[in-house]
Amino acid sequence: MWCVKSLILVLGLVTVSVVGGLAQGSAEFTSSSIRSRFFQRSDESLTEFRAFRHLEARNLRFNAQAWMDVRTELSTAGVFTFGVISEGGSPYIRRKVLRPILEGERDLVASGDAARSALTAENYELTSEDPAPPGLVRLTMKPLRRDRMLVDGAVFVTDNDADLVRIEGRLARNPSFWTTRVDIVRRYGRIAGVRVPLSVDSTAQVRIAGTSTMSMTYRYEMVNGLAVSTDTHGSSAEER
Repeated sequence: MWCVKSLILVLGLVTVSVVGGLAQGSAEFTSSSIRSRFFQRSDESLTEFRAFRHLEARNLRFNAQAWMDVRTELSTAGVFTFGVISEGGSPYIRRKVLRPILEGERDLVASGDAARSALTAENYELTSEDPAPPGLVRLTMKPLRRDRMLVDGAVFVTDNDADLVRIEGRLARNPSFWTTRVDIVRRYGRIAGVRVPLSVDSTAQVRIAGTSTMSMTYRYEMVNGLAVSTDTHGSSAEER
């Protein structure tokens, strides 16, 4: 029903590396300057967290769905763990889709492959500027290789300090023969001054099964050793 491998790639890269840091100066500068500032930022990395996540999966053709609430943790030693709090819906989807996504993230973190998807000049070229909502700049994001870990699409950053807000596009390479297209949207924000993922949504076109959707949202309890309210969903420029 789903290509689990594609969903692991889309939703499992919670610790994706992103170059960042606060830029100083005027809010009026060119898109070229924005690109340079984005790649040259030196933000504090997300190295440790505890977070509650809500996952949902649905297949339209078979009218099947499931959900899962989990508690996740990344240690400073680079070990990702998770525990299921509650779950419901299709047992098949929970067993064959939702749990493998979390297990896949655990394995990706352990292998160090997250660096392959980092938003760096080694992986991407940021090109033209396009219209965007007030306060944001949309930069076309072109992967430098056809890699299943990369996205062909756009990155949205703030117009005053080039801070990452959103990524949207399709996987640069389909994960398998069975998946003909995977579209994703990743949203980011700030908690305790650290950029963190807030949500991920994906829509996959799968041969025979048709359209399958996945979503995952985060509520943080601790970020880089600092306790935060579980009601905190992060500060995103899209919401300010």
